[in-house]
Amino acid sequence: MIQRLAFVAVLSLCIVLGGGKMTFAAPYAAMVMDARTGEVLHSRNADTRLHPASLTKMMTLYVAFEAIRLGEISLDTSVRISRFAASEPPSKLGLRSGQKIKLRYLIRAAAVKSANDAATAIGEAISGSEAAFAKRMTRTARALGMTNTTFRNAHGLTQSGHLSTARDMTVMGRRLFFDYPQYYNIFSRKSTDTGMGTVRNTNRRLLSNYRGADGIKTGFTNAAGFNLVASAERGEERIIATVFGGRSTVTRNARVAELLDMGFKRAPSHAAVRRPRLPVYDVSPTAGMTAVAKSSRPVARPDRGTLGDSVLIAMNSSSPSGGAAVPAPRPVDGALIDSADIQREVVTRAARSSGGRVFGIQLEPQSTRYAADKLLLRTALQEIDTLDTALRQVTKQRQGYMPSFVGLSQREAQRACSRLLSRQVQCEVKDG
Repeated sequence: MIQRLAFVAVLSLCIVLGGGKMTFAAPYAAMVMDARTGEVLHSRNADTRLHPASLTKMMTLYVAFEAIRLGEISLDTSVRISRFAASEPPSKLGLRSGQKIKLRYLIRAAAVKSANDAATAIGEAISGSEAAFAKRMTRTARALGMTNTTFRNAHGLTQSGHLSTARDMTVMGRRLFFDYPQYYNIFSRKSTDTGMGTVRNTNRRLLSNYRGADGIKTGFTNAAGFNLVASAERGEERIIATVFGGRSTVTRNARVAELLDMGFKRAPSHAAVRRPRLPVYDVSPTAGMTAVAKSSRPVARPDRGTLGDSVLIAMNSSSPSGGAAVPAPRPVDGALIDSADIQREVVTRAARSSGGRVFGIQLEPQSTRYAADKLLLRTALQEIDTLDTALRQVTKQRQGYMPSFVGLSQREAQRACSRLLSRQVQCEVKDG
């Protein structure tokens, strides 16, 4: 009887401390960093791969800010909510399938309320699917030096292989502050309008109770425990502290406050700020294949017209650097070049190389034709030596706008797809 009462008492204490959530001990990890210099002031189990929970959304938002900077999407883009996004479990904004909402509101909901449905909708709007967006998140993590992080989704709910570390998430917090300062203030809002009502910040207790705190992101799942990346500024000093595996909101916040205090005590009063550079992405070819010595701009071709019901896009409608379109070469001896002749030439050449059969490469479907066109152009420029002679097309299918390269021999298609897969670009070789 005494043992039963003791168990009930411990159970009740766990529920109270967990804010109504019963949790079991998750592995603990922590890091404290001087945000100005990137110097580590304290670490414990900082490189242990653990479940990040909603700390994941820091990368979701970073990629969203990057996509805005690159012109892929805008804050005022109207995003149609998919059934998949609307079905995400709480915490959520309550988005409905088929609903349209501006990206700015999705960003606010993901950052402040930690809404899972908003995070998934952001990923789908930018990359066409959450799976493709998760690959982009991982690619961005590698470019930022987050070498022990792998993302499988945009929200952070527990999934096999979806792991990060206290060190990597501390780096993530620092990069948000330096790379996109124009958006950083969203993390300090104790509440915000989402276009569907006002939501309150999941981190409002620390923001209210710790002097100088201005972000960044909380996270909780049973597998992760109570996680938090927090940043605070006092005078010229800015400290970032990260905790994985907290036992409750209260104890996690108390531990983060202790770590921030430690950071302010250990950091020098004055330090030269070392601003990181924006990420540069690795586009190395598949191992064992020889890269071209120089990737020059491809020679522009005349418009290829249409192929069936598909939309063909000229290979060089814009330069890799986003400059003006490259003019088409002048026809030799004033002869007129028929786009149909170019199509026949490409298909005939491919058929000769593959015993009469023509092959192509299909990429992941995109939510808009613009996104599909952009994916084709980016892919063509990455794989100029293998896709230089291919025709590009976008077809409307049930799952979205399908981008593909056509008019390849079997060997060309297999080689190009192999190289793309090594760069985490999903593709499939198609016959015909």
